Amino acid sequence: MSRNVCITAVEGHTGHLIADLLLRHEEFPDISKVDSVVGLTLHPRHHHAKELQSLGARIVHHVPGRERTMVNTLKDTGCDTICLVPPAHKDKYDICVELVTAAKKAGIQNVLLISSAGADYADPQRQPRLREFIELESLVLSTKGDPSTPLGHSPCVIRAGFYAENILLYAPQAQSEGILPLPIGKNHKFAPVALGDVAQVAAHVLSGRGQHGFDDKHRGQMMIVTGPELCAGEELATAASTALGTSMEFEDISQAEAKRVLKAHASEVDESEREYLLEYYSLVREGKTNYIATTAFHDVTGRHPMQPTEFFKTYSEEMRPKKKVKSNHS
Repeated sequence: MSRNVCITAVEGHTGHLIADLLLRHEEFPDISKVDSVVGLTLHPRHHHAKELQSLGARIVHHVPGRERTMVNTLKDTGCDTICLVPPAHKDKYDICVELVTAAKKAGIQNVLLISSAGADYADPQRQPRLREFIELESLVLSTKGDPSTPLGHSPCVIRAGFYAENILLYAPQAQSEGILPLPIGKNHKFAPVALGDVAQVAAHVLSGRGQHGFDDKHRGQMMIVTGPELCAGEELATAASTALGTSMEFEDISQAEAKRVLKAHASEVDESEREYLLEYYSLVREGKTNYIATTAFHDVTGRHPMQPTEFFKTYSEEMRPKKKVKSNHS
């Protein structure tokens, strides 16, 4: 049975890494080979798109706005499987709704949605960007009861936790001041997950085969993938200090200051993504992220997800202070 995969938003880190794993399958023997990979992108000249093209992916310009055009675009890719990665765009929700509707009409059989852990706890008024993911999940899963389309035969949803890589947005403060400034309060915890771990789960799902599409172990699953360790701000700073071999301190900043910091140091990040980050931090402050969910990762990959200390070691050059930081005790 052939497996031709279309991955959306490959200009972004998530879509790019999932596609990269599928294209480099010989380096990852536990990930099955797929027949072809198509990268759908809003920005075909992005360096991520060019890199994937050099690895053998077919890059297709994603032009949202006309459902009929989108149906034809998906048909032209020849894909039987779509990995729906919501793009970093102010119209993310509308773009994804159009993609799901077009995938139904294009006769695609398998759909994997990359959603967000914590979205089910989000308040529609206080955390609307997060809540959008629940609406998208409902749209994808509702195809299960629609006999007019094959899309409902083989769905899967991965609710990805807070990406640990988002902490790298605060690398300037870590390097210059030896602090991690996060608006998460001091009383509650969350479990950051490495992007690579989420991509590993997605690549296994997309390449797995079963009688009805995806492997029966994955088909119909709601997979929640967080990191393996609950961390308050101080514990996150301790993990960073241990990994980097230098003092790192947590600073609980206000939501307003966090917004200013993101605008100053993450200007390249789409405004909708900055809104998402701020909403997720508010979930932490409300005590709605005090859990870990690693069973799906272990069941799918047979391994354990990356610990916070491993993450900080991996990105030590970006995070390590450029000068010696004086601690409160010296």
